[in-house]
Amino acid sequence: MCINVCYLGEVEYQEALIIQESIWSLRVEKKIGDTLLLLEHPPVITIGRRGSKKNILVSEEFLEKLGVKVFEVSRGGDVTYHGPGQLVGYPIFDLALTDRDIKKFVYLLEEVFIRLLKDQFGIEAQRDEDKYTGVWVENSKIVAIGIAVKKWVTMHGFAFNVNTNLEHFSWIVPCGLKDRGVTSLERLIEKTIPFEDVVDKVQSYFGKVFGKSLDILGKEELLDLLKIQTQEGMER
Repeated sequence: MCINVCYLGEVEYQEALIIQESIWSLRVEKKIGDTLLLLEHPPVITIGRRGSKKNILVSEEFLEKLGVKVFEVSRGGDVTYHGPGQLVGYPIFDLALTDRDIKKFVYLLEEVFIRLLKDQFGIEAQRDEDKYTGVWVENSKIVAIGIAVKKWVTMHGFAFNVNTNLEHFSWIVPCGLKDRGVTSLERLIEKTIPFEDVVDKVQSYFGKVFGKSLDILGKEELLDLLKIQTQEGMER
């Protein structure tokens, strides 16, 4: 089986959540294969199941003035930030294909970026297997991971800091960790990377690590597929 992959460009958080939920429903019903959404969000803060608004360090008025919305979501983890220059990925995968092993699935997500960073940029990244999910370069997180699993199908996913404005992380306690920092690919290699080049690399390494071929879909192609499958379901 292959992985459907779609790069959506910049998408509002609420719109992306609706798309995720539509794909999740179809994946549960086995009407669509495993699907990876890749995209950017306008500046937004999300709070996971174990999160607390206490980890947002700026006022509601400050965020409203900048047009930054806050969402409480079903993924694991605490508070995180998404914004331009950060590659967000939402894998909607059936965990039956990884023996319903959630830890194994998270391990593979981390492996995508550990291999990519080493092979493509000479960056030694690692896991913190004792404590925290995600991918780290020394004491700073470069990839945050927070998933939800319902009926053994995943939602939510990862956030890879490519050319992200790291100053925006001062608005929060990232992932609730006061003793850790955040970093980006841009900071580590001291230059800006063309974003779509990174999208291509992430797609490629997903295929390598998960051992599957890729079916690359355009945004309109994906939305048409969702519409057709949903209509067929309603007609039955």
